[in-house]
Order: sequence, then structure tokens, then C-alpha cells
Amino acid sequence: MKHVAVESSSLRALGYDPDEQVLEVEFHNGSQYRYEQVPAEVVQALLEADSMGRYFNQVFKPRHYAYRRIR
Repeated sequence: MKHVAVESSSLRALGYDPDEQVLEVEFHNGSQYRYEQVPAEVVQALLEADSMGRYFNQVFKPRHYAYRRIR
């Protein structure tokens, strides 16, 4: 999955597979997580958010997307 750098104080890069609905998030501290069953519109909203870090914390944590650390 190709990752693209993003401008965020907490997120470094994102990768998304729309067919599998898998989002990979890389943080500035080097950790990387894979989130499952993430709809494309949620990823688009994340990319368009004024603050990606705030959006991520407000949306991903409360919705309890299944995730695992991959790095």
C-alpha cells in the first residue's frame, strides 16, 4: 500500500486501500497502525480536516475501529 506524507503535527503519512477499507496511519514518533473497515468518506474527511490529529482523535478513538500496531 502506498503511503503519502501529510501535513500534521501528529500524523506523518497515510495509506488507504479502498477495496479492503484498510487505513494505515504513521505517526511522527515512528509508530504505524492499521485500521480495519474504514469507509472511504471517513478517510476523505480526515484528509480535509482543519486538524488531522484532532479529527483522528475525535473520530477514530470513539468509533473503535479494529486496529493493530504494525511498526
